Amino acid sequence: MLCWTSFNQKSFVKLTNEQEVLLFSYHFTKTLNMSYDEAIERVKDELKKEGFGVITEIDVKETLKKKLNVDFPKYKILGACNPSFAYEALQVENKIGTMLPCNVIVQEVSPSEVEVSAVDPVASMKAIENPRLLKIAEKVQGKLKKIIDRI
Repeated sequence: MLCWTSFNQKSFVKLTNEQEVLLFSYHFTKTLNMSYDEAIERVKDELKKEGFGVITEIDVKETLKKKLNVDFPKYKILGACNPSFAYEALQVENKIGTMLPCNVIVQEVSPSEVEVSAVDPVASMKAIENPRLLKIAEKVQGKLKKIIDRI
């Protein structure tokens, strides 16, 4: 089951009977019928094919158990970086490091179903209002969409 969300697919939130707010999505998502561990490996393999390395891994389930003693489903945040695009973006906007790396999450929905989501870098970069940076974000967006599509 594939569920794309992007700027072309809009969501509305009703505030009152008369008001609606238009929200744009900030991620791409796909649901897979496989194990959590298999999905993590598949995502890492696909990231590598597109020139991304995983530079951080946050095990949210483990962290929340350790810090708050709460149970949470399997959920991992992979901080993915494509060095060429990161360098290019830093040349254009030296504070862009506050928005790097690109996060990809893998979360278990059931023992045989996993959801994978990647940040939409175009959504993130819209706040900066730098056309040169937006062009880089569009290239990264294309690669992340390919990754989500192929997994």
